[in-house]
Amino acid sequence: MLTKIKTILYTIIILVLVVSTTSFAEMKSTSGEKVSLRTGPGEKYNVKWEFGNGFPVKILSKKGKWTKVQDFENDSGWVYTSMLNNKPHIIVKVNKGKNKKINIRSGPGPKYSVVGKAYYGVVFEKKEQKKGWVKVRHESGLEGWIEKSLVWGF
Repeated sequence: MLTKIKTILYTIIILVLVVSTTSFAEMKSTSGEKVSLRTGPGEKYNVKWEFGNGFPVKILSKKGKWTKVQDFENDSGWVYTSMLNNKPHIIVKVNKGKNKKINIRSGPGPKYSVVGKAYYGVVFEKKEQKKGWVKVRHESGLEGWIEKSLVWGF
């Protein structure tokens, strides 16, 4: 009986550890006007493309001074670790390939007035969260609220 209880407890502990480590992805943002995403962890590897400042990425792994990251389109590659920071940013993830914008509102809800609009792929600094909404600030100075389901970077 004691062996069964121990087995059950160990199983529960392992499940809790697995769930807790997969539920909270580490997020960072790029720091610099041109941050190269490379095919491998080093300058000898080809550049796939370059991110602008503040682009949100999910951390996948680290190797020496390099970090493997994934973007909101599930593309991955390697960036020099010092080109990443903890300043929270998000990116519009909906309406790809469409000439359609999302609304940016004056408050956290659909009843608030629209203060701006944004296309797919536009990056914002994340200021706070409230009731399924995110307060954001664009580099242009525009501030407002976007429904959380429309953006990526959490």
